[in-house]
Amino acid sequence: MLKIGVLVSGGGTNLQAIIDAIGHGLIKNARIVTVVSSREGVYALERAKKHNIPYTVIPRKNFDTREAYDEALLNHMKKNSAELIVMAGFLSIVGEKLINEYRNKIINVHPSLIPSFSGDGYYGIKVHQKALEYGVKITGATVHFVDEITDGGAIILQKAVEVKQDDTPETLQKRVMEQAEWVILPQAIQLFAEGRLKVEGRKVIISE
Repeated sequence: MLKIGVLVSGGGTNLQAIIDAIGHGLIKNARIVTVVSSREGVYALERAKKHNIPYTVIPRKNFDTREAYDEALLNHMKKNSAELIVMAGFLSIVGEKLINEYRNKIINVHPSLIPSFSGDGYYGIKVHQKALEYGVKITGATVHFVDEITDGGAIILQKAVEVKQDDTPETLQKRVMEQAEWVILPQAIQLFAEGRLKVEGRKVIISE
């Protein structure tokens, strides 16, 4: 059974999507062994508590350097025997030590079709603001492996979402979550659990 560690920083809607997918059998042979928040008092922790999932807070502000924070996250994940780390709305950048230890075993969901509207400074509602400012007709979400480049890791899955003329950043964010993020994140976890993902250079090969 695949042991998953989930990193969160906010409301935990993507965490809930994973919990629901496990409950409905869309993700098989996997369980969440720990939820880690970078901030106190976020609703994601209530979601974990409600479903009897172990959780903790490792506040980024308590560490002077990214390296020290990285070490704390790594130690926690290893202590809980996590085999896959899922960044589900995690607003801190993970460092080289964690990435190297979990190479091609950390996935992130980003609310755009990478490489559009991605990289440093593109997170949360800002992504949708920029998409609307640019006037794109199609946006979406991407699940990718995490490497040393922000939003730069090999792409696992993408799903497109239509942009409507009367969209606000908030309405677009909601539609991207519902139609894309909550769909492809559980799918990517299931593919990983089945051992069907292989990274070759910049590409992820999905075996049948």
